[in-house]
Amino acid sequence: MTTKKPSLGTLYIVATPIGNLQDMTLRAINVLKTIDYIAAEDTRHSLPLLQKFNIHTPTISLHEYNERERTDELLKRLKQGQSIALISDAGTPLISDPGYFLVHKARALGICVVPLPGACAAITALCAAGLPTDKFIFEGFLPVKSKLRQERFQAFLHESRTIIFYEAPRRILECLVDLQNVLGNERQIVIARELTKIFEIIHTGKANELLSWIKEDENQRRGEMVVLLEGAKENKNAEEREQIIEHVLSILLSELPLKQAVDLTVKITRNKKNDIYNRALHIRQKI
Repeated sequence: MTTKKPSLGTLYIVATPIGNLQDMTLRAINVLKTIDYIAAEDTRHSLPLLQKFNIHTPTISLHEYNERERTDELLKRLKQGQSIALISDAGTPLISDPGYFLVHKARALGICVVPLPGACAAITALCAAGLPTDKFIFEGFLPVKSKLRQERFQAFLHESRTIIFYEAPRRILECLVDLQNVLGNERQIVIARELTKIFEIIHTGKANELLSWIKEDENQRRGEMVVLLEGAKENKNAEEREQIIEHVLSILLSELPLKQAVDLTVKITRNKKNDIYNRALHIRQKI
């Protein structure tokens, strides 16, 4: 007599509210109640949400520090026919949250991965920001160090799409200073703070205006933040483009060796390397 091989389980990717618990979907509640396990980014953080909707399914943690080792355990359960839901602390899993490694491995093994749509802070902010929504890019969290953060902003010099990223409250002032230093005060910036919560605010201004606003009111340095940056104007004239190239080269040459500064400027501006190299030599003579 042969033992029947169990069918594979299903991995559900379940979005949860980013603030207001009424944004929990009926489908998400039903799935979380009927599966075998919930893999939560922080089981303690998720407990109030689960209690609110009388969800008593066993939980297991899956976060950035244990994702790889915990993935093996979850895949073993899925291969045995158990179904598991992945949730993050808030919003849609994998969007600047753990889960990619698990989903990638599950799909490679032929395990069915079912996404349940719901809240996502980046998209929620974009819908209300008043910036173009037809084309946009999402950058997640920018680097913590100022130098690396400025390099990311330099990469946005010619990016015409709306740019969305997350920022921690303790770094928002430094972030805006770096943004102003690289991109100036020409572009509209939107800060969406505490979305769907009691103190939700969506504020628009140029870099200098937002810096003044945040410095004057410490309350604006609290809570979860989404920052949206207007894209570059696509029809820059030749003079403006020349100024941008000079500006980028000057910054990079003050921080990096000649070759590295040239290579990075070529990537950012998409200009010919020989032209950038000659400009760099000319600028370095002035420094």
